[in-house]
Amino acid sequence: MRWIHRDSVIRCDHDGRVRNQASQQWVTIAGVPTLVADDPKGRTIVACPNYGTTVKPCTTTEAVRVGYSRWVRVDGRPVVLSHLEGFTNGSPPGQFTYRVRDPRQRFVAADR
Repeated sequence: MRWIHRDSVIRCDHDGRVRNQASQQWVTIAGVPTLVADDPKGRTIVACPNYGTTVKPCTTTEAVRVGYSRWVRVDGRPVVLSHLEGFTNGSPPGQFTYRVRDPRQRFVAADR
């Protein structure tokens, strides 16, 4: 599994894009800060096409279900890996997820 950084592509089930933000700046891959726990949580999702009169589009990421390294940490916080998955706030609740589509780096990997 690849490490995930600020420029990695994370999308909801409908192809809306998660706006990544790194909470730490000192560990980077090719100059781009890596994501650590809880970076994927609470991020804005833009351009989710899932909308209608009774449907709420995905606009925010919820807590991570899987995707943190069990072994590798930065400042005591687990790094985010490419098997990342969590729910969005889209309706109906608990049905739509966000996942990594492209880690955008091929240099650094870890086994969970």
